[in-house]
Amino acid sequence: MKPMTKSLALIAAASGIVFGVMTPLTASATNDVSTPLKWTKCKGSGLDPRQQCATVEVPMDYADPDGPTIDVAVSRIPSEQPSARRGALLLIPGGPGNTSIDDPSGKGQKLPRKVRDTYDLIGFAPRGLAPSTSAGCGLDHADLALSATRPWPAPDGSITENLVTAERIANTCARNGGELLQHISTANEARDLDRIRAALGERKISAWGVSYGTYVGAVYNELFPHRTDRIVLDSNDNPDPVKVQRTWLAAYERGVEDVFPEFAKWASAPGNPDRIARTPAGVRADFLSLAARLDREPIPWPGANPPVLSGNELRQAMLNALYDTDDFPGLAQLILAARKGTVPPAPPSPPEEELQNLAAVAIGTICNDADWPASADAYRKDVAKSRAAHPLTAGMPRNAMVCAAWPYEQREAPVRITDRGPSNVLLVQNERDVATPLTGALKLRAALGKRAVMVVNDATGHGAYLDDGTACGDAVVSRFLATGERPSRDTYCD
Repeated sequence: MKPMTKSLALIAAASGIVFGVMTPLTASATNDVSTPLKWTKCKGSGLDPRQQCATVEVPMDYADPDGPTIDVAVSRIPSEQPSARRGALLLIPGGPGNTSIDDPSGKGQKLPRKVRDTYDLIGFAPRGLAPSTSAGCGLDHADLALSATRPWPAPDGSITENLVTAERIANTCARNGGELLQHISTANEARDLDRIRAALGERKISAWGVSYGTYVGAVYNELFPHRTDRIVLDSNDNPDPVKVQRTWLAAYERGVEDVFPEFAKWASAPGNPDRIARTPAGVRADFLSLAARLDREPIPWPGANPPVLSGNELRQAMLNALYDTDDFPGLAQLILAARKGTVPPAPPSPPEEELQNLAAVAIGTICNDADWPASADAYRKDVAKSRAAHPLTAGMPRNAMVCAAWPYEQREAPVRITDRGPSNVLLVQNERDVATPLTGALKLRAALGKRAVMVVNDATGHGAYLDDGTACGDAVVSRFLATGERPSRDTYCD
């Protein structure tokens, strides 16, 4: 471990923005009065027998605290050494649309014993996501495809069909989604977390948030700074105070350019049974050429949605594979098979009911968090610029999605992340991350100012701590969670 290199420090300094102060919350959002939790055996298979589950009742609309309520499902595995227990550690999932309800039995057991002694491990299903009170849009099967909810422009750059799809999906969600869909947002998830904290009987709470969970954690830390203990934010979102998830989507441009060279290096290595080309430049050229060919002549892809491998479906497969270096072989094998004109069946997808639920929560969060442009011309101009500068992502990160036609007005401005509050945050970040690239993570680091210290790993992959990071970075995070000790300044782990 060593101090952050000069180049990274300069990037961090250059990205600094001092944000303003948000409107104070109503007292109802910070009320510590809560019904004691009734812990029962969790449903599901493969869970640690120690894991227990309960529900926390929260307002559906925090602006109407005496109105309708919903349930948020919570799970826990108690500290393994009660005499060493400090408190509770919230495991905040990514997404939006992911859950951590099984994480105390899953990734929570990867935590070092000293950390598991220190905390009860707490998982939850965010509002709208089963087994919490669930939301759904009732979308047609074809509209559950990622290429529908996160669309790619047509091969010629047109977004006309994307706009039609956006309006169809938005109208379907408005017709079938009910009132809950209007109240799914990051700020409300953060408020739910404080209700969970109160229900647990904790004065303060610690958290480990990953990916989109870093934004949830940062928002919680902004709304309830006096309720936070030790906060770890892992694979960090850009906290843009206006665009929010639009910035996350746009970040794929940079993320792919950061990670694709690692794939190309691997896929051109001599002796690799899945070798695509003799050089990294050849891998990139071959990928772009194959995608263009599939734009013109898609081939059948059994089991996929849609059931063809087009250029855009290949691009989406590439994007998915760049999250984790373990997925590089699968992408290479798909490319090699597509060259020959046939591909193996797609991996099985989750049950449709689960996809419906995930889609509704993801759409609701992304569209409710911020205003999206209503002008088709704005998207057309952004897509054209993006396609010219970043051919691998072909304009998708700047494209119109469902939110371009979202029928609901924004209920509150995005929470602005500031440097006001306790200095109790540790950010951990891989240098090459397709979904939350370092450039965006440094924006969060700058916004938090003196409240945070950042560890950057010389590593590739989405998910740093106990995942695709470094032994050095893992040791820093584990020490902070167990003892509260942080590096005195930003550090770089190779």
